[in-house]
Amino acid sequence: MLLRSEELTIRFGGHAAVDNVSCGFAPGILTAIVGPNGAGKTTYFNLLSGQLRATSGRVLLQDEDITHLPASTRARRGLGRAFQLTNLFPHLTVHENVRLAVQAAAGRGHDLWSVWSANIGLIREADRILSEIALDHKRDVLAAELPHGDQRKLEVAILLALKPKVFMFDEPTAGMSVDEAPVILALIAKIKQQQDKTVILVEHKLDVVRSLADRIIVLHQGQLVADGEPAEVMASQVVREAYLGGAAA
Repeated sequence: MLLRSEELTIRFGGHAAVDNVSCGFAPGILTAIVGPNGAGKTTYFNLLSGQLRATSGRVLLQDEDITHLPASTRARRGLGRAFQLTNLFPHLTVHENVRLAVQAAAGRGHDLWSVWSANIGLIREADRILSEIALDHKRDVLAAELPHGDQRKLEVAILLALKPKVFMFDEPTAGMSVDEAPVILALIAKIKQQQDKTVILVEHKLDVVRSLADRIIVLHQGQLVADGEPAEVMASQVVREAYLGGAAA
């Protein structure tokens, strides 16, 4: 497994928001994490990516214990996370946001202006990513001035530029229009085809889960209650009770 948790737990007061979750994520597999509101999905994401510190248990990346590493260090080790809320440089342009990510991935530091004239290849890589994400026509727009759907697309572009080993998407199409969402979903599907990449997705929309997931895990009240192939998991009684209220999917 490229990434895994072992008995991962976090408590807030006396409440276990994530309760003893052991789970592994392999390259070439897109795993969707589903569950009702308050099930612990985003909290579990935050524990894996380092935004929260576990009460107990471990997180391992390529068999290295990263439990006590901050989110920034985990990102440099190859753990890439896109958030429900956009995480951009609002006063830089779309192209500048992606250029910084390309530069970071190339190990060129964070000075936006000093290296670009001598590194046309990095600029072209930023251009390529913006074209792939269908934002090249807004390359000179400030990130803060983008509509919400385009901000989500820009965040995915930055994630692509950083070239992580693990891609983590928390409701990637939230706030997007019907026309915008397919671009993001097609990109996620393309990432999944790279057999050396691991993709983890938190998503409420069952049609998105069915179209993308190779595997589904279900959290309920902080516990892992189901894990398997999509058809099998969505048909199980425990999922119908915990996630669908007993109704058919």
